[in-house]
Amino acid sequence: MRIVVADDSFLLREGLQLLLAEAGHEVVAAVADGPAFVDAVLEHRPELAIVDVRMPPTHTDEGLRAAVEVRRAWPAARVLVLSQYVEVSYADELLAAGEGGVGYLLKDRVGDLDTFLADLDQVAGGGTALDPQVVRQLMGRHRDPLAALTPREREVLALMAEGRSNAAIAEAMVVTGGAVEKHTQRIFAKLGLRPDDDAAHRRVSAVLRYLRSSG
Repeated sequence: MRIVVADDSFLLREGLQLLLAEAGHEVVAAVADGPAFVDAVLEHRPELAIVDVRMPPTHTDEGLRAAVEVRRAWPAARVLVLSQYVEVSYADELLAAGEGGVGYLLKDRVGDLDTFLADLDQVAGGGTALDPQVVRQLMGRHRDPLAALTPREREVLALMAEGRSNAAIAEAMVVTGGAVEKHTQRIFAKLGLRPDDDAAHRRVSAVLRYLRSSG
């Protein structure tokens, strides 16, 4: 198959080209930065594009952002992200379309050549190939935001969603107002709502998260 490769390391770029050529693939372009990767993919329209995450100038997530840009411009593009790090900032967007043809593998886990080449075929064929560590981190970002709440705290939040004041919640639960206040503060903390935010804003934000989780 025809492949575009992007990696800022000359040795890794050349090594990957040799590996792919020996496996019978044709590397139609090999580049060293994100913009060049986008240009090469859109020009050559390869069956697969392989890109490193961290490339110049900041060596943070340029490759991942370039992969997202490619998929926006050409939704049918098959893209494999190959990196030493799990960078989830743009991984969500890359995978969001749910149409397949996407992979994210960690370099230090690509030790089995046959498995790696099979992953390339999987992505090129419209499937997905995700490193288990990537899956774990992405799932961690999408956990139920209410999962950390105790049953009692969920009950308080449910009553809060009904528009009840702390006094009304205390009456409904047959507890003191102070107990309800402690519950609400713990709810805000577990939902990541900062103490320096306006109290009414935190209350509304908590209720919105409850409604989204329940929907």
